[in-house]
Amino acid sequence: MQHVPDILLDALRAAVLITGLVVIMMMMIESLNIGSGGRFFRRLQGSKLGQIVVSALLGWIPGCMGGYASVSLFSHGMISFGALVAMLIATAGDESFVMLTLFPGKALLVSGITLAVGILAGVFIDYAGPRIGFKPFALKPCGEMHLHEEDAPHRHEAGHKPGRSFGWKRVILLAGTAIYIAALAFGFLGEGEEEDAGHGLSLLSEEWMNIVFACLSVVMLGVTAFGTDHFVEEHLWHHVVARHVPKVFAWTFGVLVALGFLMQAVDVSAWISANVPLMILLATLIGIIPESGPHLVFVTLFASGVLPAPVLIASCISQDGHASLPLLAESKGAFLRAKAVNCIVALLVGFASWALLM
Repeated sequence: MQHVPDILLDALRAAVLITGLVVIMMMMIESLNIGSGGRFFRRLQGSKLGQIVVSALLGWIPGCMGGYASVSLFSHGMISFGALVAMLIATAGDESFVMLTLFPGKALLVSGITLAVGILAGVFIDYAGPRIGFKPFALKPCGEMHLHEEDAPHRHEAGHKPGRSFGWKRVILLAGTAIYIAALAFGFLGEGEEEDAGHGLSLLSEEWMNIVFACLSVVMLGVTAFGTDHFVEEHLWHHVVARHVPKVFAWTFGVLVALGFLMQAVDVSAWISANVPLMILLATLIGIIPESGPHLVFVTLFASGVLPAPVLIASCISQDGHASLPLLAESKGAFLRAKAVNCIVALLVGFASWALLM
């Protein structure tokens, strides 16, 4: 039985570790997007099947950036409704980063399943949709590609030297990354001694994963040091740190604390194993919320070994992080119809996979 300070300390340690790893991955994705000038998100084929596959792959990219790109393409009439649904099914928003942090091998397997399901659902909607009442939507541009004029290649040509100074935001990012690397290297964020006999939340990454992320952190240290002022301030600070860090940390810490106390009082594993259908339904319904955060409950429970895979799969199919927020803002009808399809597919796949594993 753990004491309250121990539960809070373990939760804080895990939340700092997870949030740091999530931020490092977000920064890597942001660097990839800006470094490619956005071309990574704009290569579409002319065929309807090509649109579905590309949109699903955009959703498969961790985070919401690929989802924003697909919604923007849909709003411009460049991809079909089936392609949009394929993206929403394939994406898991910021939870993808957390899953890759906690259980990378299984996360790739789950994301592979949602990618395949998304493509199949998109094909079904586009080819059978006209016969069952699905109609195309015309949306206004949403402008969510997160590329600015300063990111254009010509800005780095002669006469357009990128600005680079060591302002307080860059200094904080450099110092924070350096401290995080040291914490990983010296094991300050490792599991506590009480873990084996404690509440059973084995949520921290394996040692080799800490080494991998320490190396990635070193790379991002260099990117932060030599990036332009615009890239550091707008993309790393405002988009990644200011927008995502408080929310990811708050939800992660809150969920871990709640589960820590809950597992002291209830045999969560036994309760869930007896109520898997209810958990699949609950995960699907919560997936309607266009917000990253509430879904971390299912990711955390799966990482701790008390939640079966069918529930996590249903959650990942149903939820899409922030990717559907621009869609909600542009068309309530498109949002509701797309989320209805997501929920139906999540329930079908969730219960089918549960039946296979029984």
